[in-house]
Amino acid sequence: MARTAARPRPTVVLLVRHGQTPTTGKLLPGRAPGLHLSETGEAQAAAVGRRLATLKKVDAIYASPLERTKETAGAIGRALGLKVKLDKGLLEADIGDWTGQELKTVRKTPEWKIVHSYPSGFRFPGGESFVEMQTRTVSAIERLRQAHPGQTIVAVSHADTIKAAVAHALGTHLDLFQRIVISPCSVTSIAYGDGGPVVLSVNSLGDGPAPPPS
Repeated sequence: MARTAARPRPTVVLLVRHGQTPTTGKLLPGRAPGLHLSETGEAQAAAVGRRLATLKKVDAIYASPLERTKETAGAIGRALGLKVKLDKGLLEADIGDWTGQELKTVRKTPEWKIVHSYPSGFRFPGGESFVEMQTRTVSAIERLRQAHPGQTIVAVSHADTIKAAVAHALGTHLDLFQRIVISPCSVTSIAYGDGGPVVLSVNSLGDGPAPPPS
C-alpha cells in the first residue's frame, strides 16, 4: 500500500504591533514620518523581544518601514540575533487627509461612525479604503508565507492592518474587524498552511493584564 505524502508544515506568522508612541490614543499619525517610540514603547519592544527569544526558532523578521515599527522590530531582532527586513505591504493604512488629526476631533465627525459600523464602505479622504488596506496586508503576508514555507517569522505592523489580517484569517467580514483588539507590542499568531489559515492567538501580552485598547 502506497504511503501518503506528509502534509507540509504551515508557516507561522507572528504579527506584532509596534510599541507605544507619544501620540498613541491621542492623534492619528498615519504614515507621517518622524514618529518614534516613547520610553514606554521602547520598554514594550524590549519585553516582546525577550518573549519571542524564548521560542525554539524564529527564522526571519519583517517590519513596516515606519520609524515606530522599525524600532520595535529592531529590539526584537537584537533579542533574536536577526536582521530586520522592511516590507511596504505591512505599512499603516494611508489615512490621507486625516493624517495628524486629533482623535477627539475625528470622533465627532459623521465619518467616524462609518469607520466603526461600515468600514468596508469607507475610504479615507485622500487615502486608501479599508478594503484596499486589507487586501494589501493579506497579500504581503501571503508573499512572506511563500518565501518561508514551514518556518516561523515575525511581522511588525500596525493595529488596523493586524486586525484586518485576523478578520481575513477567521473568515470574518471586514465590517466586524473593529471588534478585534490589538494592543501595543501584542503578539498575534496565525498558521498559514495549504488548507488555509488557523488563528492560534490574538493580542497576546504574556502574563500581565491587558491594557485598554487605544
